[in-house]
Amino acid sequence: MSVIKSKIEEINNKGEKVLSVFITSGFPDKNYFIELVINIFNAGADILEIGIPFSDPIADGVIIQKSSQIALNNGVNISYTFECVKQIRKFKSNPIILMGYANPILAYGKNKFVKGAEECGVNGLIIPDIPFEEQKLFFNTNKSKLDFISLIAPTTPVKRIKMIDKISSGFVYCISVNGITGKISNKEIDKKYLLTINKNISQNKSLVGFGITNPNDAKKVTPYCDGIIVGSAVIKMLLAEHMPYTKTLKLIRDIKNSLKNKN
Repeated sequence: MSVIKSKIEEINNKGEKVLSVFITSGFPDKNYFIELVINIFNAGADILEIGIPFSDPIADGVIIQKSSQIALNNGVNISYTFECVKQIRKFKSNPIILMGYANPILAYGKNKFVKGAEECGVNGLIIPDIPFEEQKLFFNTNKSKLDFISLIAPTTPVKRIKMIDKISSGFVYCISVNGITGKISNKEIDKKYLLTINKNISQNKSLVGFGITNPNDAKKVTPYCDGIIVGSAVIKMLLAEHMPYTKTLKLIRDIKNSLKNKN
């Protein structure tokens, strides 16, 4: 079993739902990024998703785009990200996922990228602009130890949900709203969509992301998934404060507490 799936099952078996936190690599300060990541884990994150900054992301909203631009301006790249993961591994064994786009990976070299990710201690990849049908063409997934995590949207038909479940590993990333990260919807959560995913996923765990900003948002989706992903809310708070990022870490603690079984 994959490291990521094992961690999710470990947390679920304790009566809790998983909290995965997204943060852009090297943001907000590349010199203190490793310290920030360790503090995020200590605040309650079970899994960390590190975004590789890119100038033209298709899935990210304004907040994460801004963090990517700050990171790029500070010289953050794939090599820096690998080195950070390597250093984080001296302190934490929690699953780490890299989220990035095809263009920077192609420029870096696909095989070199996968090898580098494996060697530094990465456990999984999310590449939003590579459809799951093309993952085996893009990466030699059969020979990699990494989990390749695919996304499911509210518009994904049942047949495709089953196909994504079959080819994905680690978990499937369920997008809570149609659109980009950080999008807040005034509509009620589409419970039918989340129930449909649960009914048709047999091989993987499911984590829900996009638009979850606080403990109340988390509580609304946890009955229908194995965990949640929070990104834009964390990035937004980091943009508004400075070290030691007290409010950001409190938000993470509060959301994690909302995912624990209070019975």
